[in-house]
Amino acid sequence: MDLKTRAEEMRSFFDRKIDTYDEVHAAFAETKRLLTDCLPDGTETVLDLGAGTGLELIPLFERFPDIRVTAVDVSPKMLAVLAERPFADRVKIVCGDFFAADFGGPFDAVISTSALHHFPPREKEELYRRIRGCLRPGGVFLNSDKISPDRRAEAEALAEYEADPARWPHMDTPLAPSTETELLENAGFRQVFVAPTDRENYRLFTAVRDE
Repeated sequence: MDLKTRAEEMRSFFDRKIDTYDEVHAAFAETKRLLTDCLPDGTETVLDLGAGTGLELIPLFERFPDIRVTAVDVSPKMLAVLAERPFADRVKIVCGDFFAADFGGPFDAVISTSALHHFPPREKEELYRRIRGCLRPGGVFLNSDKISPDRRAEAEALAEYEADPARWPHMDTPLAPSTETELLENAGFRQVFVAPTDRENYRLFTAVRDE
């Protein structure tokens, strides 16, 4: 399945989940807050990839009330909810997929949570290059996301998806931490670190654009 078709399928999937999304993702509140907690003091501009209804932006604006955010998501219904948040006047909303949307920038930081585990390695490395390209030198990428415990489990998930991609508009293809680290480094990031989160099957990946 090409990326454009996959984006359309993902948009339909998440639009259908709008009535239950916040309730389901309330369980991820600490994972989402971790992104804000790990941002450097003085952060002024942030790109949020997979912003959804803006749940991770609630703690962000509590810590950085004057921060400027660009929020990208493929689902217009999710973004319509975000547009009603009290801080929406400080958010530039972009409806589009991660491979075609104009991110703008440069940003001090890019954040994402629970959004990038739907892409296999080749596409993910391409995305990481796009992310690096919209960061200022010294900017940081923080990604809190689902992982596979090892490369064997990763290969099994990818094989299931690749056997019939059309069946899985929301197929999870989480990667092993070692694979994520390799892809980030291949994309040009340095100072790549992996840290635990409050969820056993999630990790926080931190990567810096150092030039």
